[in-house]
Amino acid sequence: MVPEWSELQMKKSKTKYPLPIREWSEDDRPREKLLKYGEHTLSNAELLAILIRTGTPGRSAVDIGRELLHKYKSLRNMSGIDIAEFKEISGLKNAKIAQIKAAIELGRRMLSEEKVLKGSIKKSADVANYLMPLMRDLKKERFLLLLLDRRNTVTDVINVDYGTVDRANPYIREILQKTIKGNAASIIVAHNHPSGSVKPSNDDKAFTKSLMMASRATGISFFDHIIIGDNCYFSFADEGLIKEYETLAIKEL
Repeated sequence: MVPEWSELQMKKSKTKYPLPIREWSEDDRPREKLLKYGEHTLSNAELLAILIRTGTPGRSAVDIGRELLHKYKSLRNMSGIDIAEFKEISGLKNAKIAQIKAAIELGRRMLSEEKVLKGSIKKSADVANYLMPLMRDLKKERFLLLLLDRRNTVTDVINVDYGTVDRANPYIREILQKTIKGNAASIIVAHNHPSGSVKPSNDDKAFTKSLMMASRATGISFFDHIIIGDNCYFSFADEGLIKEYETLAIKEL
């Protein structure tokens, strides 16, 4: 026999849900706890809860924060997650996802500020250490162009192209146009490998060689192509490949 509607409503009304955060004691509420005792006293789930703000029936914002950490294991692993994947978490909609991604990006930029490019670039590590926090955890390839003046000081960092999971698609003509427009004397390019491996592909090598030849033809110095991986990097210059391609370019002219 199917229960009467009134019986179902009665059962539903007796269902016990956890208390929402607003009904917790003040010392347990993440926002109040942060203001009273400092952000360092909060767990990662509580910090996420402040960004998430509200929960769903039966789950607080802290519960959603815990689910995120359980699914992705660490805050760093969350840094390259797509919006569509975040939406698979119950209770996360556009506004909350935007807040989480903005906080992650601020953290990324804070780390890169510690390695800010000051003065002339002397070695590949100067650039790699700056780019590592910005690029190592991305799930898609990102291609950057660094413009340098005659003192080898970086004057601008330009996003040239965002690619698919496998491959960015930088255009040499676009790179040269941006370089000329930016009055740069020389350039360094960089991209990340979402796999974490920094071994250059045949496409990476062919692109680097073509860019070297095109740069030389327009009087622009091409210093390096850096591949960012998981806390490691590959420098075409350090491996002697830029010099090798330059020699080939001279022979072919």
